[in-house]
Amino acid sequence: MMKRKKIFNCVSLLIIVLLGNSCVKTDDFEVPVINEVADTFDENLTSISAIKGNYNPQTAAIYTFKNTETIIEGFVISSDEAGNFYKKIVIQDKATNPTSGIQILVDETSLFDTYEFGRKVYIKLEGLSLWFNNGVFQLGIQNRGDVVAIPQSLIDEHIIRSSITSEIEPISLDILDFSEEYRNLYIRLENIQFNKNLVREDQRFTFAAEVTDRFDGERQIESCETGSASFLSTSTFSDFKSLLLPQFSGSIEGVLSRNFYNDHFVMILNSPENLQFAEDSRCDPNYLNCGNNETLGPKVLFEENFVGISNENLLDGRGWTNINVNGGNERFEDGILNSDRYIRISAYGTSENPMEAWLITPGINLNSTTAEVLSFDMKASYDNGIFLSVLITNSFTGNLLTTEWQLLDANIPVGPSNQFGTAFRNSQIDISCLEGTINVAFKYLGAAPDKTTTYDIDNIRITGN
Repeated sequence: MMKRKKIFNCVSLLIIVLLGNSCVKTDDFEVPVINEVADTFDENLTSISAIKGNYNPQTAAIYTFKNTETIIEGFVISSDEAGNFYKKIVIQDKATNPTSGIQILVDETSLFDTYEFGRKVYIKLEGLSLWFNNGVFQLGIQNRGDVVAIPQSLIDEHIIRSSITSEIEPISLDILDFSEEYRNLYIRLENIQFNKNLVREDQRFTFAAEVTDRFDGERQIESCETGSASFLSTSTFSDFKSLLLPQFSGSIEGVLSRNFYNDHFVMILNSPENLQFAEDSRCDPNYLNCGNNETLGPKVLFEENFVGISNENLLDGRGWTNINVNGGNERFEDGILNSDRYIRISAYGTSENPMEAWLITPGINLNSTTAEVLSFDMKASYDNGIFLSVLITNSFTGNLLTTEWQLLDANIPVGPSNQFGTAFRNSQIDISCLEGTINVAFKYLGAAPDKTTTYDIDNIRITGN
C-alpha cells in the first residue's frame, strides 16, 4: 500500500511540473509554424502567368501537371477570417506591382491562421490541375470533369509556407480599367460610393442579407471620377453580411474577380475594414430640387395606367415618344400580369450593346396649378445593375438629344437577380418649381448580355392644387 501511494505521489509531482512548465506567461500567441521554409526553390520556380499558358481556351480542357518538380510562388491577398472567402486562397506573383494572380482551392477553413494576408507561399504543381472557372483561373485536384479543393491530407504536400510576410501594395485603378489582366489581383478604388438607391433612408440595403440574396449579394458601386459602375460582391455566409451599406464615398480595397456566371467584374472584400468612407461625402448628380412636398393634390393633370395598351404602338397615338436612340429594334413595350397592364423595358435577349431607349410622356401644362407632384410605380426583375433614370424638362424640342433635361431623384427599385420582382416601389417627387409645359422621360441605358435588368413602370400621375 505504501509503495502504491509513493508511485501516485511521484506521478502527481510530475504532472504538476509539466503543467508549471507549460503555463503561458504572455498574452501573445504566435501563428503555428506549419511546413515553413526559407526561399530555396529558385531552380524549380516558374511564374503564375507562365502556368496559365497551359490552359487552352479553345478546348477548355482541364490541364493536370504531371512528372514535374515545378513550383510557383506568390503572396496571399485573400483572407477567410470574415467568411467572405471560403476554402480558397488567392495569391498574386508580387507584393508590389503584381502582374498575375490565381486561386488555390483548399479543403480547409480558417486558412488565415496559417496563410495570412501578405504571407509568401510556394505551390508545388505536381498532381494539381488548372482550369478556368467562373471567370478566373483556379488550381486544385481534378475529379472527373471538375477541379475540386486540395484535400486536407495533401495540403502540406502542395502548399509551403514561406518565412516571409510582405506588405501588399494595392494597384490603384478606376472601374473603367477593369480587365482580364487584373483578375485575382489586389486593387484599390478611390472616390467610390454605393448607388444612391441602395442607401436611401427609407430602404437601406445590407451587404448580403436581403431576401433576394442567395449565395452572394452584389451591390452596385460607382466612380465619382468617371461615373463608371461595377459591383461589390459579398458572401451570404460572411460575418458582415447584415451590416448596412455605408452612405458616403471613399476608397475600397479588395480582390478583383468575376461573378459566378462570369457576366461582369466584382470586387471582394477581406473585411469591411477595407472600406474607408468619409462621412458627409457623396458625389451624386444634381437632381431637380423643388422642395419636399410629396402630397398628391386633388387636381389630376395627367394619369396613365396603361389600361388598353395591348401594343406599344398604341402609345404613339396617345402622344408618347418611344424611341431607341441607337437605332435598334427594342423599345418600351406593353406587359400584363393578372390583368394589370404596365410598360416594360429590358436588354435581355437582344444583341444591342449599348441599348439606349427613351419613353417620354406627352406634354403636361402646369400653368393653372400649384404644388405639383409627380408619382409613378416601378418594379425591377432579374437585376444585374441599375440602368434606369427619370428626367424632366419644360423645354422639349421634339428631339430628346437637343432638349435640356433635369435628372429627378427617383426611387429606382433593386430587384432579385434570378427571378421576377414581386413588388412595385413608388416615387413621389415635388416638381412645383417648374412652369409651362413639361415632359417626363424614362431613360434605359443597358447592354446585352450583362446589363439587362428588367423594369416595369405603371401608374404615372401628376397632380396639383
